[in-house]
Amino acid sequence: MQEDFAPAPTSGLDRRALATTSSGGQLVEARAAGQPFAATLSVDQVESDPLDEAARRIDHAFHGMLAKTTNGVSPMALGKSFADWAVHLALSPGKQMQLFGKAARKSARFGAIAANAFMSPRSPQSIEPLPQDKRFVAEEWRSWPYHLFSQGFLLQQQWWHNATTGVGGVTKQHENVVAFTMRQMLDMVSPSNFILTNPVVLRRTYETGGANLIKGFANLLDDWSKLHDNAPPRSRAFEPGRNVAVTPGKVVFANRLIELIQYAPQTETVRPEPILFVPAWIMKYYILDLSPGNSLVRYLVEQGFTVFMISWRNPDAADRDLGMEDYRQLGVMAAIDQISAILPGRKIHAAGYCLGGTLLSIATATMARDGDNRLKSLSLFAAQHDFTEAGELTLFINESQVSFLEELMRSQGYLDGMHMAGAFQLLRSNDLIWSKLVRDYLMGERESPSDLMAWNADATRLPYRMHSDYLRHLFLDNDLAEGRFETAGRPVALTDIRAPIFAVGTESDHVSPWRSAFKIHLLADADVTFLLTSGGHNAGIVSEPNHKRRHYRIRTKTERDIYLDPDRWIATTEPQSGSWWPQWAAWLAAASGPDQEPPHFDDQDSLCAAPGTFVLQP
Repeated sequence: MQEDFAPAPTSGLDRRALATTSSGGQLVEARAAGQPFAATLSVDQVESDPLDEAARRIDHAFHGMLAKTTNGVSPMALGKSFADWAVHLALSPGKQMQLFGKAARKSARFGAIAANAFMSPRSPQSIEPLPQDKRFVAEEWRSWPYHLFSQGFLLQQQWWHNATTGVGGVTKQHENVVAFTMRQMLDMVSPSNFILTNPVVLRRTYETGGANLIKGFANLLDDWSKLHDNAPPRSRAFEPGRNVAVTPGKVVFANRLIELIQYAPQTETVRPEPILFVPAWIMKYYILDLSPGNSLVRYLVEQGFTVFMISWRNPDAADRDLGMEDYRQLGVMAAIDQISAILPGRKIHAAGYCLGGTLLSIATATMARDGDNRLKSLSLFAAQHDFTEAGELTLFINESQVSFLEELMRSQGYLDGMHMAGAFQLLRSNDLIWSKLVRDYLMGERESPSDLMAWNADATRLPYRMHSDYLRHLFLDNDLAEGRFETAGRPVALTDIRAPIFAVGTESDHVSPWRSAFKIHLLADADVTFLLTSGGHNAGIVSEPNHKRRHYRIRTKTERDIYLDPDRWIATTEPQSGSWWPQWAAWLAAASGPDQEPPHFDDQDSLCAAPGTFVLQP
């Protein structure tokens, strides 16, 4: 469509006239020189301006290059957050007076600490670190002058927390970003990170004659070589198919995105309904099939269940255009179709972990919308559906940050697993970054490798389009919880799900906070059994029955029960000791039919033996 316009006559002067096109609301600029005119410009001509396209390409290239140097963190987002905080603080004289008073009191307090430390060889703690902060627990930190170092650092940390929080008018996310960033900066200069200010390192150096520093330097060189090695990042001590992911099975189906593994029966009879695991594609599936002693897959087949597992392909640049809908169709639905072909007429217990649980819920809601009732039950492990309270990970999710990540992914077609791993490590930087650096490079020690640690280092990539879909539609716009998320061109609603739900949250989860996972009570019109277990996002799920010091809470809400908020729920639900696995197995058994002969299982019918080939991709 074209827009004609004719401005009033002019008297020999250049003029500019603006008109609004009828098909896009864009302003089209026309120029007349000294006489009446009529001009015609098409929208297509405006949109195809080569200068506009050149400008976009320059911005894309520059932002992509910048994103690689900042590890995907948007300096624009950080600048906006700090500007919001700084302007409001500058215009808050009351808050400034409060901070000045706190600084004066803390200075006086530090002076008293210094005087006591000088007079006494072992000084009491004037300020205690947070319970999860283990940097200063050693006895050596009580002696002079190291007591001053630790106490001064903690006082400064406390003051900066007061300075970056409680400033009126600052948006909550900007406040969280500023507080988080300042905490990271302070953690970098903690006295525990340096040889001369860490008494534990100094004692070890004296005892070993400096051998710890030599070993630490060797550890640094070893890590540097691994970082620049083209070999897979997984630990050499644990390899899928050798000592992890060794539960007997076969690959029964494969497409460009998944391999479907069927595990061999381990009992004379089995439950008729099989279990399908949908792990997250940001992880290798074998967290659910680690060493034989802590493999959830092995535990289930030994309990008489037939188990299938999706193993996701590690995408590369050629997969840049695979989106969430492709993961639903080529992943979850393709697996369900294949299981239905192998075991016709059998309903399926579907279980999803983390993002795999979110995708499984989307697929389940789609099946309910379309009248597909092949699922017997739905189990969700540390999975979120409403992302308004998704924990500290939301610090990295806003329009500026998502756009910046899109520029990074646009240039290479995917998001490298190291960027995602780095974001998760920042959430627990004391435990996962600085304490590790002190242990490995200053103390000259190495943490004993474990199968869970090896799995955690086996990072995967994320396709450009899928990750953009996930960040925008789920995290940024919260489309799934609010009924706007579409599959096959139509919205889906979690309220359509009628299959009983077993949802698991973990107490110390920094990725999927359990209160966020708890919202499934509000989103699905189904019976929900919610179990809260001790541990974090990964260690809480890997909770084999012989694991010591585990506990959990469990309660079922039927459609007739009133809603309990998370605080009331945890206050009125008694903890039970032990692993949660037997509780889930019993719940599955109660929702299953009577035992029968196991399905035919012949390795000759397989594409290859478990663990398959996709899990071995670097």
